[in-house]
Amino acid sequence: MTSEASKNSMDDRDDVARLDLLRESYDKMRTEIARVVIGQDSVVEELLVAIFARGHVILVGVPGLAKTLLVSTLSRILDLSFKRIQFTPDLMPADITGTEIIQEDPLTRERKFVFLHGPLFANMILADEINRTPPKTQAALLEAMQEHRVTVGGQSHKLAEPFFVLATQNPIEQEGTYPLPEAQLDRFMFMVSVGYPSAAEELAIMKATTGGVSANLKSTLSGADILSLQDTVRRVPVGDHVFEYAAALARATRPNEPEAPKFVKDSVSWGAGPRASQYLILGAKARAALHGRNYAMTEDVSAVATPVLRHRILTNFNAEAEGITSDKIVERLIAETPRPTDPSRR
Repeated sequence: MTSEASKNSMDDRDDVARLDLLRESYDKMRTEIARVVIGQDSVVEELLVAIFARGHVILVGVPGLAKTLLVSTLSRILDLSFKRIQFTPDLMPADITGTEIIQEDPLTRERKFVFLHGPLFANMILADEINRTPPKTQAALLEAMQEHRVTVGGQSHKLAEPFFVLATQNPIEQEGTYPLPEAQLDRFMFMVSVGYPSAAEELAIMKATTGGVSANLKSTLSGADILSLQDTVRRVPVGDHVFEYAAALARATRPNEPEAPKFVKDSVSWGAGPRASQYLILGAKARAALHGRNYAMTEDVSAVATPVLRHRILTNFNAEAEGITSDKIVERLIAETPRPTDPSRR
């Protein structure tokens, strides 16, 4: 499908109207978030792209960078229910999914099992320091992320929709932690790196947070709006050349593939799987929609490539010895992977 055909194929008036709503809401959301969270513009965009692509996010950054504040602010402006779960070494699966208790009916005196909902039954979950809890509890969360339901006592219980998990991980304290295996990290659409603020941003943070004034945030979208917009994002057209570029990027990360460049073969043990290719396209669609376009481009794919690929590339000892990170590998792949020509521009 050519780019021009892609643009023309999405001419349904309802879809166009929803995309207009999403573009307008995106500007409003960024404005509202900026009243509370100063800086972190790329982090905000990546979070919103993942949300409208129906993806989950893991945020990696040292303490004090407003990760929790950003997620809670996002839940308020999106008018979503929000629960924060502090992951600890003694947290059990039932502590997050819920459990069954025996309860007596006051009229019949009959005893029966009643399910008490856990904190996972909310639209937006902040899984704080996910690497602090044992694998069994991590697995319970990841099952909920994948299935959007939990099973307790042989009974399945559907989770609220829309449902997002935004997990945090502290990169500097590894003692007493349970790092997520690569196969489980793959369930997260994005790994978002949260960095330090600039000097000007840090001054603004100090001035804004050491007084007595708090921001009164306005809700921009409801849960029903988000579900509708997610469906619309899925229908954003993608040209064949964009699919080819996304596949080329993902395949180039795999050292055993013939198309992998030499620096990948030298530095990578394992590359990204097919889920990465899917997320590159979904992320490109969501980013295009947020920026007011009804078609995705290769530029959208390259813009989401780093958060999609950084946790799906496992570097080897040679790379670690030379200080080569997965981010540097992705950066070089974006620079060196040829972009297929848009047929409409030939």
